Amino acid sequence: MSDRLTVLKTYKLYVGGKFPRSESGRVYEVTDAKGKWLANAPLSSRKDARDAVVAARKAFGGWSGATAYNRGQILYRIAEMLEGRRDQFVREVADAEGLSKSKAAAVVDAAIDRWVWYAGWTDKIGQVVGGANPVAGPYFNLSAPEPTGVVAVLAPQDSSFLGLVSVLAPVIATGNTAVVIASEKAPLPALSLGEVLATSDVPGGVVNILTGKTAEIAAPLAAHQDVNAIDLTGADADLARDLEIAAADNLKRVLRPQPVDAEAGPAADWTADPGTRRLTAFLETKTVWHPTGSLGASGSAY
Repeated sequence: MSDRLTVLKTYKLYVGGKFPRSESGRVYEVTDAKGKWLANAPLSSRKDARDAVVAARKAFGGWSGATAYNRGQILYRIAEMLEGRRDQFVREVADAEGLSKSKAAAVVDAAIDRWVWYAGWTDKIGQVVGGANPVAGPYFNLSAPEPTGVVAVLAPQDSSFLGLVSVLAPVIATGNTAVVIASEKAPLPALSLGEVLATSDVPGGVVNILTGKTAEIAAPLAAHQDVNAIDLTGADADLARDLEIAAADNLKRVLRPQPVDAEAGPAADWTADPGTRRLTAFLETKTVWHPTGSLGASGSAY
């Protein structure tokens, strides 16, 4: 049937577990590395950003209150679903980043492996950064990590999938909820990731994915009073400075771009071992004092 019409895919935002079009009705053209048209992507507005924050805040209580083991199961399910749609992501990454099919396959495999890696950390990070503290007094003194809250994430500009996974997975693995601004020039893998998340047991609102002009969407998120933290990885130096100033208004946690991911150019190596830096970037430490009784010559009295 060579005369059949191609069914073009309509890409939509992923907000609150649903797939809305941009509130403004705007779209922009997405092209491949050679300038060939691929699709029209939603051009998110300030209203879309605010809606995403509302959805993320609504989901935060349930997600942060889930057991770490359960979050790990859900992240592993995401990896399973990505594995099932591997060919689609290989094609989209190859188009987005101008890679050969074999190189794009290696990138997608690395992204899937990274989901599995972070899934394994969900119930272990508390043991690494928490614990009992020695104090001079009749007390148990225990410190435990807790999620910061709603995190705005500016995804890397030139690593449309592996870089995206590398900045998103640690945020939700530790119990935060996320509002993600996808790569401006290569947003399609991120939008397809939203389709995977919707079928991977991730509660609606835990991850919200916006596309469009990074600076236009990031500004209201950095100034939003109900956003608790912001990851500036996908911002250039000037934008990062402006967003950091805006974020200071309600004392947001700010993760600045590091040498490995700043400017997200060819030198950025997202395949490197990420360590635990991003896992701990958006965690708060809660310390509890509990009396044990009086300390006598014979030791503690409980």
